[in-house]
Amino acid sequence: MGFLGSLFYPWGLLLEAAAIIHFIRRRPDTYWIFIIIFLGPLGALIYLFAEALPDLGILRQSFKTFPRRKRIAQLLLEIHDNPSAGNYEELGDLYMDEGKLQPAREAFDKAIAARSDTLDCFYRRGICALLLGDAAAALPDLEMAVREDAGHDFYRAAGLLAHAYAQTGQAEKADAMFRQAVERSTLSETYLNYADFLASAGRNAEARQWAQKVLDKKPTMPGYLRRRERPWFRRASATLKRVPA
Repeated sequence: MGFLGSLFYPWGLLLEAAAIIHFIRRRPDTYWIFIIIFLGPLGALIYLFAEALPDLGILRQSFKTFPRRKRIAQLLLEIHDNPSAGNYEELGDLYMDEGKLQPAREAFDKAIAARSDTLDCFYRRGICALLLGDAAAALPDLEMAVREDAGHDFYRAAGLLAHAYAQTGQAEKADAMFRQAVERSTLSETYLNYADFLASAGRNAEARQWAQKVLDKKPTMPGYLRRRERPWFRRASATLKRVPA
């Protein structure tokens, strides 16, 4: 346990436990686990200050869940008296923020049926359909978004449209749209969807190139962005392992 661990027993063990639990949940760089194990409570303290403390910002964001759910409940009551496009669109946005894609999609359907002509309403309905595995239904909404605004949502719309083309077997359209998107976008999501498309076409070298581009962004990113991008870094690493050189 060492002198420091003995001095602060059992608090040192609690620090190490907290650091290890956070490491397992957040999965930062691997070297941190060695710092925690070999330096004991001191390593755990260093880790918690470097990695866990910045996550308090993420924790603060989670507190927004409660007013969001309260607003959802209010909207569901208001819709009985006023089933307007605006109410349904706001409800869809809130459901998407909650990760409830099917209710969000249904809310956007009702908003559009109630004469909503907001581009973002169609776009977000398309995202819901795509993430729910219904790429064919997503296509008209995503095509509309890109047709009306080629750079919509920082070119994410173009990247998602390319992905929808790929998912529906329209390889030529997917390739052209992906190339158009990655010329202007640096979104990891777009790069990795492109890498998956290239791998499915047997273009392994190109697929690995685009997956590597995601990892190449990591060294120059500020800490808060690296934490946000971790799921994409893990997916990029998995792609490089899966796609043969």
